[in-house]
Amino acid sequence: MAMQNSTRSPRERHKRILLWSFIIIIAGALTLPLTGYVYVKVTSAQTKLDNKTNPRANYWRAVRDGVPGYSAVKGQERGILIENGGQNWRQIRNGPIAGLTPWVLGLVLLAIMAFYLYRGPVRLKETPSGVTVKRWSLWERTLHWYTATLFILLAITGLSLLFGRALLIPLLGLEGFSTYAGFAMVVHNYLGPLFAVGIFLEMMIWMKYNLPNRVDWEWFKKMGGLVGDEHPSAGRMNGGEKVWFWLIATVGVAVIVTGFILDFPNFGQTRSTMQSAHVTHVISAVIWLSAALGHIYIGSLGTEGALEGMVKGQVSAEWAKQHHDLWYEEVKGQQGQEQEKPIPGTSSDVNLT
Repeated sequence: MAMQNSTRSPRERHKRILLWSFIIIIAGALTLPLTGYVYVKVTSAQTKLDNKTNPRANYWRAVRDGVPGYSAVKGQERGILIENGGQNWRQIRNGPIAGLTPWVLGLVLLAIMAFYLYRGPVRLKETPSGVTVKRWSLWERTLHWYTATLFILLAITGLSLLFGRALLIPLLGLEGFSTYAGFAMVVHNYLGPLFAVGIFLEMMIWMKYNLPNRVDWEWFKKMGGLVGDEHPSAGRMNGGEKVWFWLIATVGVAVIVTGFILDFPNFGQTRSTMQSAHVTHVISAVIWLSAALGHIYIGSLGTEGALEGMVKGQVSAEWAKQHHDLWYEEVKGQQGQEQEKPIPGTSSDVNLT
């Protein structure tokens, strides 16, 4: 059998190398465009991903998260470009607070009107005989009407600033509301501290008369005589008046303290503190105003003869015996005897003072 020579000449090897090199070049030339296509697809997908997390959006997220930066502002909040709590506060203030406040106050007014139509005023069971009892001194009445007047002015200006945009702009227009709002803000800010002085004086003077006792529990069990014909016993202040006093001492003080925080921002409080103070101020003020509507009703239309005492300082003996019998007996015991005092429009009037 003849053997085949497996050796190749250098010329043949050279041709073979050239052939394979040409094949590789052709294959590379055909596949390189495909790598460009793949690159474009990959970079396009990455671009879309980057668009979902825009670098600018990430920057402002970092700013709103309170990441420190440089600011020319001097103070404890320097370096913070945007205080994110401001937006949260604005949403709470313009959302549930401004939206629900009119409904709360409206429902309170409707409840008072419905109760008045159902019950009517609490009338005196006995015809006044002309005998009067001194209930409030001139100083007490002056202090009461001082704080009551400021309370009404603060309530009007505060509520108009709270939801005046929705209520007053359609009536006054933008320029008219802007003028009024500026005036209302000045009035509200300046009267607040004066009002606080009156409230703290009232608390000091009337604290000793408003300490709870067992008589108050019986007063509440009988609904203060507002429901039914039986009127419960009471001292100088009945259970309802004591609730009103302690509401002032708690909710009212919260309104005053937060009002000072908002009124004097130069004491170092942060914006976050002022935002929390504003929310507390508004909510507490609405609670106080709702209770005040009931207080005003009971002290005027709801109870015959009650307003006369705060206007003239004197109440009839029949009124005192019906509404504050324990106090009336105490006054009689301290006086020891009845003294006559003429009153215009009556022949004679006995004043237990």
